[in-house]
Amino acid sequence: MSKRQQLMDTALELFYRHGVRAIGINEVLKASTVAKRTLYSHFDSKDELVLAALQCRHDTFLSWLESNIEQSSSNDEMIQKLFAALRRWFRSDDPTLGAFRGCFFINTSAEFSDPDSPISQACRAHKRDVRKLIGRHLPRADESLADTIFLLKEGAITTAYLTGDGDQVVEQCLSALQGLVST
Repeated sequence: MSKRQQLMDTALELFYRHGVRAIGINEVLKASTVAKRTLYSHFDSKDELVLAALQCRHDTFLSWLESNIEQSSSNDEMIQKLFAALRRWFRSDDPTLGAFRGCFFINTSAEFSDPDSPISQACRAHKRDVRKLIGRHLPRADESLADTIFLLKEGAITTAYLTGDGDQVVEQCLSALQGLVST
């Protein structure tokens, strides 16, 4: 593993677990066992390291999402696959996404009040890409349904994190979607 990747992986793990503002560069260096000089040869600032961690999680999340919802034969099947995958993640039973700590992008964007900052923009871009991916994997294209699925998925992640009851949240989302699905 390259030193750059080691830094990004360590930063992502620490930022996701504790929050971006709570973790300083020295903590990333200590946990990664990478020298400060090496860090600054790859990243000019902590914000650049945060952006790299966001990109790493973005790539992982989109790949995970696609692998869980691809090749659905109906909109209902895609929804079932999506929420089954979310349930596994909420239980921290998904090795790709690891222990569930809510949405890294929501958590991170909440720490950056400037909506024009590159970090806030990266978080918004992630959400746009997730919504597009959901829409592309609906066998019967339906923009309104894709929007609804996306919003329920987002709400499910937040609610599961806040309540600790991901199973109930998934069931509520599936129940809400049941009447909207055209197979």
